[in-house]
Amino acid sequence: MKLALLGCGTVGSEVVRLMRTRGEELATRVGEPVEIAGIAVRRLNRDRSHLPIDDSVFTTDALGLIKREDVDIVVEVAGGIEPARSWITTALGEGKSVVTANKALLAEDMPALAAAAKSGGADLYYEAAAAAAIPLMRPLRESLHGDTINRVLGIVNGTTNYICTQMSQTGATFAEALAEATDLGYAEADPSADIDGYDAAAKAALIASLAFHTHVDLADVHREGITRVSPADIASAAAAGRVVKPLCIATREEDGVSVRVHPAMIPATHPLANVNGAYNAVFVEAESAGRLMFYGAGAGGTETASAVLGDIVAVARNKRGGITAFPPEAAYSDVPVKPIGKARTRYHVSLDVVDEPGVLARVAATFAHHGVSLATVHQSGRGEDAQLVVVTHIAADRQLSDTVEELSQLALVHQVTSVMRVEGE
Repeated sequence: MKLALLGCGTVGSEVVRLMRTRGEELATRVGEPVEIAGIAVRRLNRDRSHLPIDDSVFTTDALGLIKREDVDIVVEVAGGIEPARSWITTALGEGKSVVTANKALLAEDMPALAAAAKSGGADLYYEAAAAAAIPLMRPLRESLHGDTINRVLGIVNGTTNYICTQMSQTGATFAEALAEATDLGYAEADPSADIDGYDAAAKAALIASLAFHTHVDLADVHREGITRVSPADIASAAAAGRVVKPLCIATREEDGVSVRVHPAMIPATHPLANVNGAYNAVFVEAESAGRLMFYGAGAGGTETASAVLGDIVAVARNKRGGITAFPPEAAYSDVPVKPIGKARTRYHVSLDVVDEPGVLARVAATFAHHGVSLATVHQSGRGEDAQLVVVTHIAADRQLSDTVEELSQLALVHQVTSVMRVEGE
């Protein structure tokens, strides 16, 4: 069984290394040897002497490699939208099963890729796309396929989780924690994909599509980054017995599904509250199976390569047996994806206000006017001014947004300093 490897960066290099060191084990599990027929790279003149493979396997002609008659499986770990989309579509059209870790492409173009897989009679596997080594895609796709999943709550980006952890545990500002993450290699030179929520949103789209058996496009995911999380938010959460985490939240409701990524407060007793550093975890709530949590390293070359190899074994077995075991998007229901305005949760709102009689009543009346019920209210004096911290009962996002807009216009409110969702309660 021969495969074409597209990309030989951090993940691709680890795929090469693991295939060489575990070759006999892989052969036993598949039923025959699995070998690398060729590796497509951008440049041939890079020093790759550290890799346990002959230089003759490298090529810059990815399409030529894909179309070789002796190639059975195509493994794409180059990333990006193009030319990865063309490569994968070509491979599937040739009837060659594909393993990919390309979350951005899958989130943007899954229907077309699924159609290509179906047309070509090939498998499309992507376990490594959502949470690296954490086995999540296959349990959602297979183990829980007979169940009904109502909610998925998770931390799916290690960079942002590291930043929030440092802010909570050391008192660091966002900028200081980001600098530490960069020094440790958790954050890229341009960290926007992580800190602005793009990476988590792509993963959320994949997770929700599998969990709810309906296509969720990247554009359907409401996205907020963590750049506005302040030490004051962290302290306010701690005072209420909560912690701030960067969350991926997907819920099934009677009128559709809601998918969003943003920072939120969760109880310090919640299983996700103690997922710290660069680790990831996903909490799944199913009707019959109950609550399940998947935890581990959500990034890293070796960890991602481990998931890629698992998919290679699966598709190689299918290929050897003459079957395609996984129709990527077959028999999906057409469940609507709700806009963020209809998403419902609790909120933690901090306001700087004038410290005088009647202010609390006026603020409470504004919440009530928009149908938002208050769970707790805490006021602390600051000389002639005061800070109000309000935690609401469950309300729609649009109701809360309208409330905040009106509060911001009141003369007795100096500033709405923070609005953060409260999850997991």
